[in-house]
Amino acid sequence: MLMIRLARFGGKKKPAYRVVVIEKERARDSRSVEVVGTYNPVAKPAAVNLNHERIAHWIKNGARPSDTVARLLKSNPAPAA
Repeated sequence: MLMIRLARFGGKKKPAYRVVVIEKERARDSRSVEVVGTYNPVAKPAAVNLNHERIAHWIKNGARPSDTVARLLKSNPAPAA
């Protein structure tokens, strides 16, 4: 099963995250299918960059967002076309 979840990168005590599509059983930082965004909680305000088009594509094809990614999607809706 595919999941849309966060993968940590960045330095010690300076976390940054990639929003990735990955197999559920794989390790947090292992190879992902696709990177669909970034999240930097250290920035003031927190920087969220999501590719809503690709996220919608993966959700339509059966990927499930994690609780944290679902919260990020809710707080950063897709821009109106």
